[in-house]
Amino acid sequence: MVFGVILAGGTGSRMGNFEKPKQFLTIGDRPVIIHTIEKFFVNDKFEKIIVLCPANWISHASGLVKKYIGETKRVVIIEGGSTRNETIMNSINYIEENYGLGDDIVIVTHDSVRPFVTYRIIEENISLAEKYGACDTVIPATDTIVKGENGYISDIPDRRAMYQGQTPQSFKAKKLKELYMSLTETERAILTDAAKIFVMKGEKVYLVEGEVFNIKITYPYDLKVAEALIKGDMDVC
Repeated sequence: MVFGVILAGGTGSRMGNFEKPKQFLTIGDRPVIIHTIEKFFVNDKFEKIIVLCPANWISHASGLVKKYIGETKRVVIIEGGSTRNETIMNSINYIEENYGLGDDIVIVTHDSVRPFVTYRIIEENISLAEKYGACDTVIPATDTIVKGENGYISDIPDRRAMYQGQTPQSFKAKKLKELYMSLTETERAILTDAAKIFVMKGEKVYLVEGEVFNIKITYPYDLKVAEALIKGDMDVC
């Protein structure tokens, strides 16, 4: 079975003085999070789409799903964790409690604030996760990557081997949980995303080609870009 896992735990602090988290802001004619959920909802390979958000926003998110998508058992809203990876673990625990955690269960994890993910990207994530156990969506780095320490350049890696990470990131759920539970507290403290869990444990993570327009809405400027994409070129989505 395949489950969509929409990570909506952010508070939007980098957005400035908005009254609600960025995933609930509106682009086009609906909230960002609804655009994102819809990209998963139209794919019938998903047994269920699990949306994880702060406890005090669960009711609001549920209302939005009912308003824009309708009454459905395929979307469930649950509480996220204190970190990104704890949030993913909450989704796996939900799956385990309701479906068991067989070796074939795949989760496709995605930022709620990346509403321009494509059907092709999602399909390739499902395929590679089922085949290899872990994959990450990336685009080639177009700028020179500079590593800095103590205020000066310490290295300039070969750009041809550098990528910018996006989402989805997709995994065999049982394997991800096993690896995560084997980490020390020190190892967990340096995690930035779930793919790094596999890398830290010497496991291969395969690459899915992303898209430049698969942007993450983080700053007010990103909202303007998203509005332009929605209004000017819906075909890219």
